[in-house]
Amino acid sequence: MKYIYRLYQLCVVLPLFLLASILTALVTVVGCLLGNGHFWGYYPGKCWSRFIVALLFLPVKVEGRENLRKGQSYVFVANHQGAFDIFLIYGFLNRNFKWMMKRSLRKVPFVGMACQYAHHIFVERSGVSKIKATYDEARKVLRDGMSLVVFPEGARSFTGHMGKFRRGAFMLADELQLPVCPLTINGSFDVMPRMRDWHWVEWHPLTLTIHKPIEQKGQGREFEKEMEDTCYQAIMDGLTPEYQGYVENRDQ
Repeated sequence: MKYIYRLYQLCVVLPLFLLASILTALVTVVGCLLGNGHFWGYYPGKCWSRFIVALLFLPVKVEGRENLRKGQSYVFVANHQGAFDIFLIYGFLNRNFKWMMKRSLRKVPFVGMACQYAHHIFVERSGVSKIKATYDEARKVLRDGMSLVVFPEGARSFTGHMGKFRRGAFMLADELQLPVCPLTINGSFDVMPRMRDWHWVEWHPLTLTIHKPIEQKGQGREFEKEMEDTCYQAIMDGLTPEYQGYVENRDQ
């Protein structure tokens, strides 16, 4: 079955993936230019993600949607197991949001262009002024009532385990006094770890756990750190046993 699945990926999934990616990018760009950027910056990507997951016959389970309040902005923070984290969150969180993503993704053909027009936030770390501009943009998004999704590890895992968190997302949440919602991703590392980018997809169930949002108790570095530690532990506890525990990520 493994080789039949790989042949199917090569002959069916790959051409449809490329076609769907190009069409989604074009629809996103044109839609954002002519219409509501919040709508066109989210729904084409959501449909694209669901299509790719369905095309690969990957089962998805989502737990905890009932924890989210309608109309509430959140800072979502998730572990970063692999490339399929994007499809899982975009397709199945069911919440309009903007990504905070690595600047290098802007260079990905079509996808980078679509993300730029959709006003997702590219993280700049090449200087103090650019870092400040990145967080100013994120503040504007959150003040407009939109939610934000951040991978606070900043890089995908090499082992499936979690590395350390960067504090940027928690600084924003603390400043704007917004609840932080931890997300645990399971299965993405087994489907396609970063060591096998653009290689065969392995069939494996995907699970997205939406934990109870953590409300702000106060403001300042002490409360920010407490929020970070609480989120880290919630995400860690949601991982399957083989991926629990801290492992240093040399790419962080």
